[in-house]
Amino acid sequence: MTCSTKAAGNRGEELAAQFLQARGFTILDRNWRQRWGELDLVAARDGLLVFCEVKASRFEGDCHPELRVDFPKQRTLTRLARAWLAGHDGDWTQSRFDVIAVKIVQGREVVEHLENAFWPVEE
Repeated sequence: MTCSTKAAGNRGEELAAQFLQARGFTILDRNWRQRWGELDLVAARDGLLVFCEVKASRFEGDCHPELRVDFPKQRTLTRLARAWLAGHDGDWTQSRFDVIAVKIVQGREVVEHLENAFWPVEE
């Protein structure tokens, strides 16, 4: 990962966290890692637990960075979510997988939130 790609990713994750917090979510974890991958954000609000993958793009032509969350990535995120849940207690009654895309559009940062972006993948 190049320095500018890493910077875009870090900026995207920060904007995504701010976006969720502005909507009443509490960020429970950021960049939670296991040897097979990472959960970008884990957030909660009113009994809802959200595992959020953040995709950021600094390229004007990459109009759909969220499409990079393909089936293998979904499988990895599902596995990570199960591992996270195994190590954390909470009063959550629902969970979902969201994708937040942070895009550069005409020089502005635009945040798009896709709720229920995919269902958990069975192994």
